[in-house]
Amino acid sequence: MGNRRRLLALVICLVLGGGLTAAVLGASRAAWPQAGAAAAGPAPADYVDIRTVPRTPAAPPAGPDASAGSVAVACGRGEQGHYNEDNLVVSPGLRSGAHHTHAYVGNLSTDAMSTDASLDAAATTCTGGDRSTYYWPVLRRPDRPGIHPHESAAGHGNEGEILPEASVRVEFRGSPAGKVVPMPRFLRGMTGDAVAFTAGGDADVRARWGCSGSPDRSTTSYPRCPEGERVTRTLVFPSCWNGLDTASPGHRSHLRFPGAGGVCPQDTFAVPELRISLAYEVPAGAAIALDSFPEQRHSPRTDHAMFVNVMTDDRMAAVVACLNEGRACRI
Repeated sequence: MGNRRRLLALVICLVLGGGLTAAVLGASRAAWPQAGAAAAGPAPADYVDIRTVPRTPAAPPAGPDASAGSVAVACGRGEQGHYNEDNLVVSPGLRSGAHHTHAYVGNLSTDAMSTDASLDAAATTCTGGDRSTYYWPVLRRPDRPGIHPHESAAGHGNEGEILPEASVRVEFRGSPAGKVVPMPRFLRGMTGDAVAFTAGGDADVRARWGCSGSPDRSTTSYPRCPEGERVTRTLVFPSCWNGLDTASPGHRSHLRFPGAGGVCPQDTFAVPELRISLAYEVPAGAAIALDSFPEQRHSPRTDHAMFVNVMTDDRMAAVVACLNEGRACRI
């Protein structure tokens, strides 16, 4: 009799356990968008008329010890057609690890399998021998079919004609709070949040969209620009280095953003601040979509970019000198 009762109890537990597992799995699936839905977007709410966006408040005045210079690096605008679905900073060694397409300027060899040595030996689109790699997700016209191989390579709902950059500006700026020190060679950097749509918070959102005719307005939405103006993206990188590492788990703790007034967090040092400014020819009212992970639904808030510093020590020293001396330089 005791054995029969134990067997009956075991059967009941298995039945209840199976039902609970099914319920948990069902709830879990319901919480994530299905594949077809995940590829949808952008939504109408992702667009905003730039004329309704408030003007950006003026930056506070720089301190007396500010490194007020600027350095522009001429790297072209991607005319070589360097695209892939890799992400050397976030997923090195993993082919197609980005699940969306990146556009590049600078180092012409960059892919998932790149090493410091291979980057250092490669050709570059930048003048002055800067072999750094600068890259970001492509922007598309989803209402127009892509006809080139790289336009359909990413999959995951990233479809349509890739919009070429009408201009690319790679620029370094100093710190409003003090002098900057050189970046180490092969420093990895990342800005923005590629999973902002599902992240549940805006802590890492750095998207800055705008229009060429309204440089004093920026938004985290896709801008509707007046006829004849270009759509712009401004990607600003963290500039406070921990003085030790060229990379870190999660890709954020070794290179952090400054706080109020440009002051770096304790135990970090100000390095040149990288800014990448992109512009696109987009007809007024046309649909645009940023490449993204499928569950991110091409949200403009997920804009992001990466870089690896492959300047020579001498070239980086020249950048730092220009910034600290308050000059405007072009290399």
